[in-house]
Amino acid sequence: MDKQQMEFNRNEDQLKLLVSTMKQRLAVIEQGGGKKSLEKVRQRGKLTPRERIAKLIDKNSTFMELGAFTAYEMYAEHGGCPAGGTVAGVGYVSGRLCMIVANDMTVKAGAWFPLTGKKNLRMQEIAMENRLPVIYLVDSAGVYLPMQDEIFPDKEHFGRIFRNNAKMSAMGITQIAAVMGSCVAGGAYLPIMSDEVLMVEGNGSIFLAGPYLVKAAIGEDVDAETLGGAVTHTEISGIADYKFKTDEECLERIRHIVSRIGQPATAGFDRITPVAPEKNDDEIYGLIPADSSRSYDVREVIARIVDGSVFEEYKEDYGQTILCGYARIEGWAVGIVANQRKMVKTKKGEMQMGGVIYNDSADKAARFIMNCNQKKIPLVFLQDVTGFMVGSRSEHSGIIKDGAKLVNAVSNSVVPKITVIIGNSYGAGNYAMCGKAYDPRFIFAWPNAKIAVMGGEQAAKTLLQIQVASLKAKGQEITPEAEAKLLKEITDKYDSQTTPYYAAARLWVDEIIDPRNTRQTIARCLEAANLAPVEEPFRTGVIQV
Repeated sequence: MDKQQMEFNRNEDQLKLLVSTMKQRLAVIEQGGGKKSLEKVRQRGKLTPRERIAKLIDKNSTFMELGAFTAYEMYAEHGGCPAGGTVAGVGYVSGRLCMIVANDMTVKAGAWFPLTGKKNLRMQEIAMENRLPVIYLVDSAGVYLPMQDEIFPDKEHFGRIFRNNAKMSAMGITQIAAVMGSCVAGGAYLPIMSDEVLMVEGNGSIFLAGPYLVKAAIGEDVDAETLGGAVTHTEISGIADYKFKTDEECLERIRHIVSRIGQPATAGFDRITPVAPEKNDDEIYGLIPADSSRSYDVREVIARIVDGSVFEEYKEDYGQTILCGYARIEGWAVGIVANQRKMVKTKKGEMQMGGVIYNDSADKAARFIMNCNQKKIPLVFLQDVTGFMVGSRSEHSGIIKDGAKLVNAVSNSVVPKITVIIGNSYGAGNYAMCGKAYDPRFIFAWPNAKIAVMGGEQAAKTLLQIQVASLKAKGQEITPEAEAKLLKEITDKYDSQTTPYYAAARLWVDEIIDPRNTRQTIARCLEAANLAPVEEPFRTGVIQV
């Protein structure tokens, strides 16, 4: 076995191990609030949120879950909040691509934690940007009161959900709410602000104040079913439109409702008959070095994602640390912007570091993004970037100006942007390559991704220098052993904050995905994006040339 094959095998083993770890963690998340909570759900004849979604979506279709790692390893003092207490994502219902949002009643009775609100808002944002019908499967006790100050009044808090309900309705986006459990207090507005409301008898209830609060507030004794059950709201208040005996009946009616929705206008992105990549997608695991500082040719990654492994490069010999070019993914025409991790040699004989954005690569990428907007071609960003080149030579050459030109093009792009972080995502490179702050329609990370302001080693050494200088300023001496211990503590803490799980927990990425599923994931996103016409012209505003 030659050296190259040995390295490929090491890379493959490492990335497959990371994928296995991801799947194991996901399996735990899918258990929701645990066996006891699940037993209570079963006793009431209810389905779990994932069971509801499985029965709702079309047979033999797949559900693209988003935000599964929301709140991962957070809220430990409150018992945790797996998946942010909500199961959500994109799936086909009666042949129509829909956003589905289901409260997980096994997690604190479906109560809303701060990140529950942020996740639900992100799902609504995706629905609005891609004009997706929204199906809410409601089963929630409302705001998690011990943390009400972090979920109640601000712009990205609970109340924004209902503002978005109103905005989506005005946009002509269909919203269907199935109340299959509790729907309490402010949360009661969500179904009522939807287009159609369905309720399950015996389990579904809608009221601003539950029986206990009603008793405390006005002294009235009333049970939940009489106060706001399915019969009450379909026969007396008129708030709900339909009532059903079981979850299954309710879900089947949703499918019928969706089947009658008129066909939307589309963006008209070009698509032809898909062709599988010529290169084996299984090999994608062995292409990314186990050591994230090592180089590789990103063309090999692209060849395992695009149709026929065909990638038509733009300005191939210029600005080589960013590859730009045209390809197809499951038949969809796309423009790809990818960081090249190989050391490259310029025509002037100079060597450029892989993964670093230089003046010429920033200039090329900005121009390419403008071209894709001109031609109405969606953009796919493959991030493995350590940042922009620094030093006097780059500064004198105007790296800030060229970087700003790229950031301007990314910011003002009107065609859909889909980002996949396949390695490092550091500093301003994250911004220039369409990180979360730059409104990608969807953003994903591989299990090996690292997201931070700079690499762990550089950051730790910088922080160490600051802390050592501070101690010395106070007259304290630090031994080499103490310095090494301090460096390890700083490095360990910093590294824990750069993982894809840390990012996904805080919704900096929509999901962590298996690298082998990258092609299918991007294709689903492109299909969703095509449902929203591009209505604004592309403008860059003022830029320095």
